[in-house]
Amino acid sequence: MQAILSNYTASITELKKSPTQLLKNAGDEVIAILNHNVADAYLIPAKTYEAMVEMLDDYMLSQEIKQRLDEDFTPVEVKLDEL
Repeated sequence: MQAILSNYTASITELKKSPTQLLKNAGDEVIAILNHNVADAYLIPAKTYEAMVEMLDDYMLSQEIKQRLDEDFTPVEVKLDEL
């Protein structure tokens, strides 16, 4: 059985009928869109999506930093005047 990862659910028929009302009722919460009682999609508020993308970007950047710190590197001597 598939877990539904939201507090609010709606059928595809309900979504077609009144998407604005669904968003209003859910407020800032995610809505699971069900097809035959199985989550087919999630309707995510823009603010939540933007926060998720920013968190993912931060995570990817941290992974890149960790990878680069783990690599062997040779320090290069540079004079301040050369910068």
